[in-house]
Amino acid sequence: MIVAGLTGGIASGKSTVSALFEAAGAIVIDADKIAREVVKKGLPAWRAVVDHFGREILRPDGEIDRPRLADIVFNQASTKRALNRIVHPYVAEETASRLKRIAANSPDAIVILDVPLLFEAGLEKGLAEVIVVYAPQAIQLQRLKARDNLTDTQALSRINSQMSIEEKKAKATIVIDNSVDKDTTLKQTQTVFRRLQALSRQA
Repeated sequence: MIVAGLTGGIASGKSTVSALFEAAGAIVIDADKIAREVVKKGLPAWRAVVDHFGREILRPDGEIDRPRLADIVFNQASTKRALNRIVHPYVAEETASRLKRIAANSPDAIVILDVPLLFEAGLEKGLAEVIVVYAPQAIQLQRLKARDNLTDTQALSRINSQMSIEEKKAKATIVIDNSVDKDTTLKQTQTVFRRLQALSRQA
């Protein structure tokens, strides 16, 4: 089993590349999806988040109001760190469990760990490759404003809450440039997948 990390900046196109890897035959473990699952109403992580941030972050149905929580954490670094400290252990536990099942059932699998905060959480260690989906900050800003209907100030706040895309690019073992067009991104992703297949055959 080959395990590669996939990360990038907000609105850099990581989700697009993740879907392309899945279409090529990789097994994708999406940390964002797991993070949403572990904070569902009544679960231990949900209780810990509500205890810390208060019931005002809840929707009427009792689930966490994600846009409201995002407004809080993206505007204050200490609150984001607090949220990560609460949620990350649950995400790590579920990720490890999934990797164990994949290793048992599909030992030849190519696994993509799709983790937005891969470097920030120190999860890049021990991976076969660390893939960064890159787009310059100006493009991130443009895409984020259009996608989430944000002002310049709101979008920049969210971009600046993460490690800079240039720093992530420098830490990568592989860079997929998603600043051109979809076809270019597809070709790069397929090339990387073939590289991972070659690594798998050598293992």
